[in-house]
Amino acid sequence: MSSIIATFHKIPVQDGAKVWYREAGVAGNPTIVLLHGFPSSSNMFRNLIPLLASQFHVIAPDLPGFGFSETPDDYTFSFDALSDTVGYLLDALKIEKYFVYIFDYGSPVGFRLALKNPSKITAIISQNGNAYEEGLDDRFWGPLKAYWKSYQSDPAFVEALSSYVQDPANVISQYHDGVADIEAVDPAAYTLDIALMQRTGQTDIQLELFFDYQNNVKLYPEFQQFLRDSNIPVLVAWGANDTIFSVAGAEGYRKDVSNLKIVYYDTGHFALETHVVEIAEEIISMLGEDSRR
Repeated sequence: MSSIIATFHKIPVQDGAKVWYREAGVAGNPTIVLLHGFPSSSNMFRNLIPLLASQFHVIAPDLPGFGFSETPDDYTFSFDALSDTVGYLLDALKIEKYFVYIFDYGSPVGFRLALKNPSKITAIISQNGNAYEEGLDDRFWGPLKAYWKSYQSDPAFVEALSSYVQDPANVISQYHDGVADIEAVDPAAYTLDIALMQRTGQTDIQLELFFDYQNNVKLYPEFQQFLRDSNIPVLVAWGANDTIFSVAGAEGYRKDVSNLKIVYYDTGHFALETHVVEIAEEIISMLGEDSRR
C-alpha cells in the first residue's frame, strides 16, 4: 500500500486559475477529495495519499494562494472564490460524487461545495475542520475577531497580522503545539510552508482570507443544516490539543449528525503529522464498504 505514489498535475480552470493537484489511485474507484488549510498545501497529505490510494481515487488540490496553484492578477481571495475554483477543478476532472476530507480552511471550502451541490458529497472526514462557533479557540481567534470588527485597513491590525504571517515561528508552532514529541514531526513540512509564505504578495493574500473568514462563521448555520438534511456519514478525526480549533468544535457535530464517529488523538492541529496511519485506518473502516462497490 505505501508503495503507491501520487502524480502531479496543473490545469487551467474556468476562473483563470491554474490548479496544481496531486492524484493517486484508480479513477474508477470512489473519489476522495482532500482539502488542506492554512498555512499548508496538499503537501500535508503526502503521507496519507499512499495509504488511501489502493481503495480510492484521491485528488488533493493546492487551494488558490497556497502551494503551487496560480491565480490571475484580478483573483479575489475569498472563501467563495476558493470554493468556486475547487468546484471548477472537480468539474474539469468530471468528478460527480466524492467523499471530502476537510481540514482548517478546507472546511469552509468543502461545506460551500456541499451547499452548492449537496448530492455530490457522500461522506465527510473532518480533521480539525470546524463548523461551530464554539470551536473557535480564542487563543488564536480572539485577535481575528477584533480584526473583523475593525476597518480592514486599520494599520494596527495590518501590521500585527502581517508580522504574524511573516514570522516562521508562527508556522512551526502550528505543527508543534499540542504534540508530545515534536521530534516526530517532519521539519520538511513546515519548512516548505515557510518558504511558500515568504513569496511576494503572500501577506496580502493571507490578510484578505483572515478578514473574509468571518463570512464562514456567518455560514455555519447553513453548514449545520446541510449536515442535518443530508444524513451522510461523518468521521471526526480531531487533534485534541489543537489551539486553533478546540474539542468543542468536534463535539458540535453531535448536534447535527446522526451517522457520526468521533475519534480524538493526543496531538495538535496537524494531526496527520503524528497519527496518519490511525486516521487512514479510520477512513478506510468508515468508507471501505462503499469503496469496494
